Amino acid sequence: MALSRAYRPGSPRLLRKPPAISGIVLLAYLAVFCLLCSVAKYCLASFLASLRYYHPARPHRELVVAAMSRDNTSWLHEYLPDWGRKVYVVDDPDAPLTVPSNKGREAMVYLTYIIDHYDRLPAHIVFIHPQRYQWHNDDPLYDNVPLLRNLRLPFLAQQGYLNLRCVWLLGCPVEIRPFTDIHRADVHAGAAFKAGFEALFPGSPVPREVGVSCCAQFAVTAAQVRKRPRSEYEHFRRWLLSTPLPDELSGRIFEYSWHMIFGRDPVHCPTASECYCKQYGYCNLSCRTIGTCESRYTMPPFASLPRGWPDFGWDGKPRHLGDPIPAREPPKHLQQPVRPHQPQPQQQPQQQPQQERQRAQQPATG
Repeated sequence: MALSRAYRPGSPRLLRKPPAISGIVLLAYLAVFCLLCSVAKYCLASFLASLRYYHPARPHRELVVAAMSRDNTSWLHEYLPDWGRKVYVVDDPDAPLTVPSNKGREAMVYLTYIIDHYDRLPAHIVFIHPQRYQWHNDDPLYDNVPLLRNLRLPFLAQQGYLNLRCVWLLGCPVEIRPFTDIHRADVHAGAAFKAGFEALFPGSPVPREVGVSCCAQFAVTAAQVRKRPRSEYEHFRRWLLSTPLPDELSGRIFEYSWHMIFGRDPVHCPTASECYCKQYGYCNLSCRTIGTCESRYTMPPFASLPRGWPDFGWDGKPRHLGDPIPAREPPKHLQQPVRPHQPQPQQQPQQQPQQERQRAQQPATG
């Protein structure tokens, strides 16, 4: 039977499947596509950066470290990997991060960081020294790692500024009396503090008393930093660059000024129990005095820790967990319960002393 013209099967050539694309060719296409995307992304980022509209992602918390080329800061990467890190090497002008001049100890690093990063600061910033173990770290073993790990960032956000030390040993309740320390050779920065304060804060009254726990390690928020314009920090750094004072004095002036720079009263000494609890979560401590709590900090016999600490002690022998630490005797005002420090009123230099006024009011005799 003859087939109708309308019912003619299609050509086998038309029913043939197209050949499969080679896997190698497909991978090549993908590689070219990814390369083009990367180039486009780089070009866009460079363009936006040139317009100052682009900032790479930054951590919400960052450590700013004042170091020297001999310092080992690997502990920061090992124990605090979730923190951003800016390690300034002050004695190496070719370091990725350095300072205009190695003056004023850690103060030059702190000011340089603030000036250079003012417009893109992370929310929480902690300024520290480079060593993990330091005699002034407020920890039973003088270890900075537990302090930084336990620092309560919500409390920092609420306060704006926190000194990393809670204990009052060295600095509290009063360390400097600018109007009277000029005659005392044993007071740190006392003779130079008044002139330094007047240069740093022109027009502001010089406080009669200054107190804050040592030793220039603190945390601050970006919002608190920006309560002062960048120009003020530039003014602070210019003074530090030009002052003829030796580093130990210019650095000490800043050590006892940071808390005022960031909005605290001249005497800023929160109770040790409150500080440990709210700042680090160490609550229910036994605190027999307002400035010390048992088992938290012991004044070491020397202002430097022995080589190999905490595995080796000052006698060079191995230490074991729980071994007692030889201690210096604390100041007498911290050996007994004390009341909170009551700040004295600002000095009025032009006011006549009371005894002289009384003598002037007495009638002349003879």
